[in-house]
Amino acid sequence: MTGRFVIGVVVVGLVLTGGGPAVAESSSWLFLSLLREKKIVTYQRLPVSGRLVRLDEIQTSAEPAHLNVSPDRRTLFVSYRSTGQLASFRINPANGKLTPLSVVAGGEDPAFMQPDSSGRFLISAYYVSNKVTVHAVDRQGRISGKPLQTIPTAEKAHGVAIDSKDRFVFVPHTGGNRVHQFSFDRDRGRLRALDPPFVSRPKGEHPRHIVMHPSDRWAYTSNEAGSSLGVYAVDGRSGALTPLQTLSSLPENFNGANNATARCEMTPDGRFVYVANRGHQSIACYSINAKTGRATTLGQVPTEKTPRSFTIDPTGRYLYAAGQSSGRIASFRILDDGLLERFATDEAGPVAWWVIAVDTPLPR
Repeated sequence: MTGRFVIGVVVVGLVLTGGGPAVAESSSWLFLSLLREKKIVTYQRLPVSGRLVRLDEIQTSAEPAHLNVSPDRRTLFVSYRSTGQLASFRINPANGKLTPLSVVAGGEDPAFMQPDSSGRFLISAYYVSNKVTVHAVDRQGRISGKPLQTIPTAEKAHGVAIDSKDRFVFVPHTGGNRVHQFSFDRDRGRLRALDPPFVSRPKGEHPRHIVMHPSDRWAYTSNEAGSSLGVYAVDGRSGALTPLQTLSSLPENFNGANNATARCEMTPDGRFVYVANRGHQSIACYSINAKTGRATTLGQVPTEKTPRSFTIDPTGRYLYAAGQSSGRIASFRILDDGLLERFATDEAGPVAWWVIAVDTPLPR
């Protein structure tokens, strides 16, 4: 095990320096939360093959759910949904081990956390307490004990997305069936509702998660009850969303009443977007028109049972999907046409809740 690990770290992020020896710039990990076992598992992602090697696991003080990472990729944020807490851990870039940094009160059922691009603020959405908070984060990755701001919103706040310049924040709500929209003061860490404060959706859609296109011109939602992908234009001045398109995440012959979408993710280059289907047990694949932002359905690829979460690696070459019900991780190559090719399956553990692929910079 140790030998395989060392080889992987040496190869990751190779850069040729004037014809001299190659130098490793980063290490590649995948972190997985096991809700019922109260564990976070560290896998190494082998750089050439994309395969996973299980390296370590830690016990947490409560049930870990959502995972996210700081912009400098040195801090892992974890939500404890059952206790309403937010936690942070230091990532060791040499071996992927996690060291606890902070645990603070947030609110009932924190479903999603998103740091701004500076890493100084953490914006969180709460599924039960129906609100959004902003916490400060210090240089060591510790979350402030009290939020800087708390904003009541609507029922079942479920996701957070921030544009690349930290100007606008979007929070979809499955219960409220709408997407709240805010401007963001990146100096003070304060949100302000736009006018209008939210975009309502047609009955039965229930937007759940949201991702931004790297151009900041468009946003994309997974619609939980509607089993669909929502496409929005983003006004560059005001930040207001305008609905453009809704596309099913299911094949025509499948009964949507037996399905609920979950995670929505986009490749780093903005060419493809994906939506998880819980029920159809698949990942829906879409291509994105670079000029209009509109999506085209490519099809659905089978995956593990109840794919609550999946992650795309920073290179955009691999997608890893966790099966909440199967306790396994499915590994896929992202093909040139945007479809997925499965190449491995790894045991994970019961109630595999969230996965995130992270490349941590090595010390220079």
